[in-house]
Amino acid sequence: RIDRLVRLPHGTDWPALPRVTDRESQHTMIPIVTAEQMRALDQRTITEALVPSLTLMERAGAGVVTHLEARYAPLAGKSVIILCGKGNNGGDGFVVGRLLRRKQAQVHILLLASPEDLSRDAKTMYQRFLRSAGKSAVTCPADVETIQQRLATGDILVDAILGTGLSTPVTGLYRDAIEAITAVGRPTVAVDLPSGLHADTGAVLGAAVRADLTVTLGLPKAGLYSGSGIDCAGTVRLVDIGIPAAFVEAIGSRLMLLTDTAARAALPPRRPSAHKGTYGHLGVIAGSVGKTGAAAMAALSALRIGTGLVTAAIPSSANDILEAKLLEVMTLPMPETKARTFARSGLDRLLAFAGARDAVAIGPGLTTHPETVDLVQELVKRIDKPCVLDADALNALAGKSSLLTECKRPPIITPHPGEMARLETEATTQSVNEDRLGTATRFARERGVFVILKGARTVIARPDGLAAICPTGNPGMATAGTGDVLTGMVGGLLAQGLAPWDAACAATYFHGLAGDLAAQHLGQAGMIASDLIQHIPHALAPTTHT
Repeated sequence: RIDRLVRLPHGTDWPALPRVTDRESQHTMIPIVTAEQMRALDQRTITEALVPSLTLMERAGAGVVTHLEARYAPLAGKSVIILCGKGNNGGDGFVVGRLLRRKQAQVHILLLASPEDLSRDAKTMYQRFLRSAGKSAVTCPADVETIQQRLATGDILVDAILGTGLSTPVTGLYRDAIEAITAVGRPTVAVDLPSGLHADTGAVLGAAVRADLTVTLGLPKAGLYSGSGIDCAGTVRLVDIGIPAAFVEAIGSRLMLLTDTAARAALPPRRPSAHKGTYGHLGVIAGSVGKTGAAAMAALSALRIGTGLVTAAIPSSANDILEAKLLEVMTLPMPETKARTFARSGLDRLLAFAGARDAVAIGPGLTTHPETVDLVQELVKRIDKPCVLDADALNALAGKSSLLTECKRPPIITPHPGEMARLETEATTQSVNEDRLGTATRFARERGVFVILKGARTVIARPDGLAAICPTGNPGMATAGTGDVLTGMVGGLLAQGLAPWDAACAATYFHGLAGDLAAQHLGQAGMIASDLIQHIPHALAPTTHT
């Protein structure tokens, strides 16, 4: 049912859809599909489950209205302009219009095609709309001026022009309408996908609607979480239109959307009989002179994600500085170079340090001093504990990522696009950003590691080719130190006994959610990394899951 919703703490509503269960974690996520996969699911639902196509369209329109009302209520008296194309996306728009009239909204439809050219189902819904609203509620504009004049009268715009089938650049009146939507600057809701966006890649095909809210139908589309789709989609909501669970599972999607349910299910229970040893001991190998903050943030974040004990290894002359920063974290001074970075002579002590911990986080603030680089390259090959590598631990492997295949256990790596480019042969930051999903999944397969490729809509990939996209996070997190926070959170969950995939997914989700909560309280522009640390407990709190 469309009204069976799970309310997420950061305000995203996901319906009670059929779930696909991950083999390793047994925690559920939502499959992300291509346009072709979604078409196949629709068709199979119609032909095998015997759900009429008009019923699917009614469900889609009703779901859009539910989310539109949740965002912009009250609707009574508001002017809503719906732009409809000739295909089934336009048909959804006619349903939206008819149902909005029942909410006492003032609805007017701009039909960007001749009624004779409408698809079969769209024509049926057009006729139903006319019976309830009359012909005066529909305009078939012949020029962009007419579109602009009508849009200027709207309080809310609904984009039902093009759906997931677009594969060539938008031209003609459709493009004029899309550009007019952008120019008028009204709150805009996209049905299924912002018109002009490629459903699979998120590329803009000539011009695309920049929606404030996208209500996607059936299952999330890959283009909403990649490329320009991230900016064009705005807030994404999902409507269950009744695709049978068995059909979804048969698709075999290798790309998932992280969910609040899955992230919370991965967390270890907090038993009444627990003590600090119950929740693991993380070793953090990080920091150098001038960069003790990176080590401090990683260590504190591990505690905030629920780790029982954290000890930070630090170059000896920086130890006192780190102790002054931290109250709850233990520290251990290590041999250092003249530049006050980790020295190669400390290898055996660091291996012993790692061996005494449940998991290890390596990298924040290490620097790329040649001796430290040599140390890291040897260290990552010989540590036999669950491990997360970030920042300068990854920079130490630049051009030598084959060393990752020598690790005793597959590590989790957490690169930003620049670090990912340095790990990959002949890659650039631009090429990584242009194919974030492909880059992460390819590297995870080739090197046998778990990859958290940070950025807008972080991608998590594992060695067998499964990947997930994180829906949490915001631009306020684009500030120094937030990566160190993620490293500590991943390491902390590893120390608590989570499998690498579960630790990577849960940490990434709650990292983004903590950022979303911080943004709600502080605004995005002034956020700093320590704000995320302060909001990790709020992200974890069961009271936020209502």
